[in-house]
Amino acid sequence: MISSSSENVTKLNSINRRMFITSSLKFFVMIGLISRLFFLQVKENKKYLTLSDKNRIREWKLAPVRGEFHDYFGNIIAGNFEAYQLHVIPEQVEDFRYVIYRLKDLLELSDKEFKKVLKKKNEIKPWETLIVSDNLNWKKFSKINNHLYDLNGVKPVISISRNYPFKDNFTHILGYVSQANEMDIEKNEMIKKNFVPGLKVGKVGLEKSLEKKLIGTNDIERYEVNAYGRRISQLEFQKGEKGKTLKLTIDTKVQQLANELLKDKAGSICVMDIYTGSIIAMHSSPSFDPNLFVFGISQDDWQMIRNDPMKPLVNKTLQGNYSPGSTIKPIVALSALENGIINTNFTVKCTGKTEMYGQTYHCWKKKGHGFVSLRNAMKQSCDTYFYEIARKLGVDKLSETAKRFGLGKEVFGDLFDIEKKGLIPSTQWKKNALGKGWLLGETMITGIGQGYIQTTPIQLCLMTAQIANGGYKIYPKIIAKEEGEDEPEDKFIPLFKDSKNIKIVQDAMFGSTNEVMGTSYRSRINDPKYQFAGKTGTAQVKKITEQDRALDLKTFEIPYEERDHALYIAFGPYKNPRYALSILVEHGGNGSTTAAPMAKKLFKLVIDRHSLRQLKDKKNYLEI
Repeated sequence: MISSSSENVTKLNSINRRMFITSSLKFFVMIGLISRLFFLQVKENKKYLTLSDKNRIREWKLAPVRGEFHDYFGNIIAGNFEAYQLHVIPEQVEDFRYVIYRLKDLLELSDKEFKKVLKKKNEIKPWETLIVSDNLNWKKFSKINNHLYDLNGVKPVISISRNYPFKDNFTHILGYVSQANEMDIEKNEMIKKNFVPGLKVGKVGLEKSLEKKLIGTNDIERYEVNAYGRRISQLEFQKGEKGKTLKLTIDTKVQQLANELLKDKAGSICVMDIYTGSIIAMHSSPSFDPNLFVFGISQDDWQMIRNDPMKPLVNKTLQGNYSPGSTIKPIVALSALENGIINTNFTVKCTGKTEMYGQTYHCWKKKGHGFVSLRNAMKQSCDTYFYEIARKLGVDKLSETAKRFGLGKEVFGDLFDIEKKGLIPSTQWKKNALGKGWLLGETMITGIGQGYIQTTPIQLCLMTAQIANGGYKIYPKIIAKEEGEDEPEDKFIPLFKDSKNIKIVQDAMFGSTNEVMGTSYRSRINDPKYQFAGKTGTAQVKKITEQDRALDLKTFEIPYEERDHALYIAFGPYKNPRYALSILVEHGGNGSTTAAPMAKKLFKLVIDRHSLRQLKDKKNYLEI
């Protein structure tokens, strides 16, 4: 009996221990659950409320309104219009196959267009927006809105798109916009911040370089959805800011004339205010319609532009590196005067050619010009004279003067990322670049703008402007000066040693245009109101052989790609200069017959519109 009782006590104790352990475990589990609930409900309340709101509250960003571009007189040259788009959010679509085929019928999509939409859908993630159409007409947009009741996940959107009302007139200044890609988003924080599907951003030109100012900020719409993701009510609407509207210095009328003058030609025209540096016109030809890129250019249009032998994609004003030909002669003359190499009485006998160390250097006039002074040499563009003064001057002194007047440097800095520096050679440059010593013959051909020397049309325009204003430094600008904007500290510093030398060169350029035997005499204007001074240039693109000289072919008899480039620089009105220009026509032959006549038409318009510009300046001043 004792043994049995003892066993019962032992069993009871064992049961009690188990119950205690079980109870303890339950207690600690309960404490753990309570603690966890407290942590979730109190400590992480904010986190889970946020997650809940994310499921309940949706945010819809609208495309920002891009800033406009205006010309100097307030004309819109890059504006905006409402574009009707159709977006689909795949994750919100219950039956994508049904929806997409329904849209095909409603929008009357061709099989090709439909396949393109399906391809885009396969390329995006489920939560990303599929843009079915970027530019619907109003009829189809309204039609979609009337059928939204059975189109879950489909969203008609009124967006903002770019419009270029003057088409190809401003393309190489403004550039164009197109849909943002991954590279655009990665490289530009403002694009990343304001990105929405279908966002249009600048790809080239000012549209690209001034993106941060132009892009604006999103309109943001917040709304509540139910468990199925369907909208219940709008909660908030946050208005975005329009991008900055930018005013250019360009006169659209002059820009249009430049376009007309270069029609069916490859080349460039620049017009500049010689005191303010304002660009009045800057056109590169051929151009193209930037509107083609806004909604995605077709393959046919792209191939046509890309394969055009005249290269419309190249901004010839800023990217084109050309031999300046005889347009460099004013700088050669100025450098020789400034360095005391010659004076106005220095003469050279031109027989049509010069022999030097077994090499023959030809003047453009076979029989020569006879004895010529600086003024007559400039007037008649005598190559022999400039061979001689370049030889006496040396390439390094010539290089120093050329660079001082803006050659061999970017004119706009980083405003245009495609701008070229050109090349102003020197003895050190050749040693560094080619590992060879400089030759005397290379100095001589540099003196007539041939050989290694390369300039851009905008550089030639700046050079001419600074000669025209009496030899003072200016900074070209294409964005109109804003209130409070500081002027460069070194603006209007003298670029000369003796101002008399500048006047000598100005006078020689006057003779070249306005006196008998001058190379641009046929393009002169006798009326002092419009009278201008200039210098022609003909730049070889192919080395002329003795056989070529013997043939003496007319320009039209030479294959197009072998014809010389035609150039012209000028400033006017001569008595009271205000504007300078440069003209280049690729493979245009002689500068006197192709480029100079364009200057005559340009100066008439530019000078006639000068008073309008003054009135505008006065009005702007009074409004400040």
